Amino acid sequence: MSNAAPGPAMDYEEFRKLGHETIDLITDYLATIRDTPVFQPLTPQQRAGLSQRPLGDLPDSPRDILHEAVSDILPYAMGNGHPRFFGWINSPPAPIGVLADLLAAAQGAACDVGDIAPLWLERTAVAWLSEIVGYDPQTTMGILVSGGSVATLTCLTVARQHCAETDGWDVRRDGLSGDRRMLTYITEQTHSSVRKAVELLGLGSASIRIVPTDDELRMDAAALERMVAQDRAAGARPFCVVATAGTTNTGAVDPLADVARVAHAAGMWLHVDGAYGAVAAVHPELRGTFEGLAQADSITMDPHKWLSVPIECGCALVRDRELMRRTFSLVPPYLRTEEGKGIGGPPSYAEYGIQQTRGFRALKVWMVLRHAGRQGIVDLVTRNVALARLLAGLVDQTPGLRLAAKPQLAVVAFQYVPADGDDTDRVNAVNRALEHALQTDGRTFVTGTVLGDRFVLRASVLHYATSEEDLRELVSTVCRIGAEVEKETLAGYLSQRAHF
Repeated sequence: MSNAAPGPAMDYEEFRKLGHETIDLITDYLATIRDTPVFQPLTPQQRAGLSQRPLGDLPDSPRDILHEAVSDILPYAMGNGHPRFFGWINSPPAPIGVLADLLAAAQGAACDVGDIAPLWLERTAVAWLSEIVGYDPQTTMGILVSGGSVATLTCLTVARQHCAETDGWDVRRDGLSGDRRMLTYITEQTHSSVRKAVELLGLGSASIRIVPTDDELRMDAAALERMVAQDRAAGARPFCVVATAGTTNTGAVDPLADVARVAHAAGMWLHVDGAYGAVAAVHPELRGTFEGLAQADSITMDPHKWLSVPIECGCALVRDRELMRRTFSLVPPYLRTEEGKGIGGPPSYAEYGIQQTRGFRALKVWMVLRHAGRQGIVDLVTRNVALARLLAGLVDQTPGLRLAAKPQLAVVAFQYVPADGDDTDRVNAVNRALEHALQTDGRTFVTGTVLGDRFVLRASVLHYATSEEDLRELVSTVCRIGAEVEKETLAGYLSQRAHF
């Protein structure tokens, strides 16, 4: 047998040099990112090189691998580290969070069971997140997961358990046998992960009821109350209401206190999707907007959104700790421990969620929150909200642009309006084409969505380094490229209308 070290091994002095070089390369990347395009499309050759490269028989040099990653991969991300990236709800990675990921990877801990530092640290990180939304950390249970989708699935699984226990049946033993019409109430603005979770839980998308919204695209609590009463009279089981604290499309916050009153009076579970906006509850001027948030039975938060914790990191919070444990607990003999004996520590996190082996996500949450402090979080939210309001004002003041919805948090939805009229189909066609043109232009980045019958552009202001000048650049770029797109799409649009 050869005495040579196997593939993963590396001389520690070589690792030290490579590590220092890596930090230098990352620092250069972050320090100069404003001078680069927000988004750079890959060439066909680059795509082929990344997706079709065969695995060689012999090892490559670690330094060559590192430099190839920096030159061929790092510049071709989505661009959310750039101050002029306004797409979806993606924040930049906090620098200390980048270091946290490196430390966590070096430890290589599986954060599910044992009297180990990562498990105790997760309790603290989750407690801090609980306090932000007004939960009592002494009774709440939370678990860090990959993101909002898994957090939502986790919380709605607990909601299903609660419904079963309340109605006197065992969902873990019997499943969804029988004719149980368990209804979930959402709005057209609710994130798609909720529908996916309902489907995965075996409830069926036909069990989803769409509640109307008001003029600000918030759930109509009075309409919810009427729908619940009608459904109950028809023999259905109103099961869960999902309210949103910061929708993806416009940042709208549902009237949480009113929705909580309706839900709990009807014996339903209230889940709040706060993946994006729940952290804004710390904003002094917005506290009234989030009234009722702490009355939710469960809340989804995404530290990898507004808090700038590097992707991926979501959090599922449940007010009833023991209910959450009853929902998921299944401890095989080979994982059973006794507290105070051997590796025995707190209950395994696998008893509170879907995963068994889990990464050390808590370290980056703990480090980012400590670096910011509560006041730093308030300052970040305050700054981003103020910049979003400034952007809305710029849109209002700029001929050819119009707001599509009143911004409530830090999302601004707007349209470019062609000079040749206000035909809805025509405006939609121009804005769809404009979205693509802006993304490939590289100077700024926005995404689009649909509000009713309108296709709109939306800008999410989450970067800690975005400036007023960046917003002015966004508006001027939209106007300049919009005029070009308007001319290009006019001929095709007129031809299409003539055909019909």
